Amino acid sequence: MTTTIPAGRIQLAERAPKQMGAMLRLERTIQLEETVANLVKVRASQLNGCAVCIDMHWKDARAAGESEDRLYLLDAWRESPLFDQRERAALELCEAVTVLSDGHVPDPIWERAAAAFEEEELANLLFALTAINAWNRLMISARVEPGHYDPEKGIPAL
Repeated sequence: MTTTIPAGRIQLAERAPKQMGAMLRLERTIQLEETVANLVKVRASQLNGCAVCIDMHWKDARAAGESEDRLYLLDAWRESPLFDQRERAALELCEAVTVLSDGHVPDPIWERAAAAFEEEELANLLFALTAINAWNRLMISARVEPGHYDPEKGIPAL
């Protein structure tokens, strides 16, 4: 049995182990409430169309106790009553950071996030958003195949 997730183009862990290690170390330094972290990882991955990251973070969220209802409604969070003010602020910032259509994060979105999170939390949220967007781009570019992740076994070689 292999511990490597198939990739259509390149096995990044084999060809760039130091860089992959640096990304994993960055992930481990981010301190963010697990529920919020899982929601923004799934949402950013949805926006970027990263199947392997959606698969991984959906499974992580479910393993952490997240409800299927909330995950099903994540792409329509604005219309759903299932997300609290803090989660909404994180999701709104997630979308603004992930889709920089105007070339910046609008001040009103930043201000709502700053009102919902302490500065240290907000800094960690920003790093979480930056990290998941980087992971999405790496996984999409390498064409890493979804469906192989098991949260009980942890992150295999990508």
